[in-house]
Amino acid sequence: MNKAYAPLILEQFLPFRLSRLSESISLKFAQHYKREYGMNRPEWRALAALGQLGMLTSTQICQHSNMHKTKVSRAVQSLSQRGWLLRKRDDRDRRIEYLQLTPMGKRRYTKLVALAHQFQSEIESTMSSSELSTVNKALRILEKLEINGTSTQ
Repeated sequence: MNKAYAPLILEQFLPFRLSRLSESISLKFAQHYKREYGMNRPEWRALAALGQLGMLTSTQICQHSNMHKTKVSRAVQSLSQRGWLLRKRDDRDRRIEYLQLTPMGKRRYTKLVALAHQFQSEIESTMSSSELSTVNKALRILEKLEINGTSTQ
């Protein structure tokens, strides 16, 4: 039996609101790293993953940053051409390639970290400490749902 539902009001639908907010914030931050370094989002995320975690494979970057392998592949190619990362094939399995930042890549990463911290501070400054605590608590709850694969059905 079909159950009648009220119309969906997107502006009140939490997944839509979170997605729209995430995209808006991402695009705003992208203005900074695009202006400073001409980087796109996949390049930024790959650089950030390598800067944070050290030597990784493209597959590990995909998993960490939740990006598709073709986007990571293009980002790795671009960062390599800029001289920001080194690529080293595994001696035992030539299909595996290890990636790590070069000294120049580490310098870019350090500068981008400063931009990221400044951007985060600007966002956080719009909230009281109580509001920020509530936002962080809510995000932890939602992230647990995602990580654990919890379904709402």
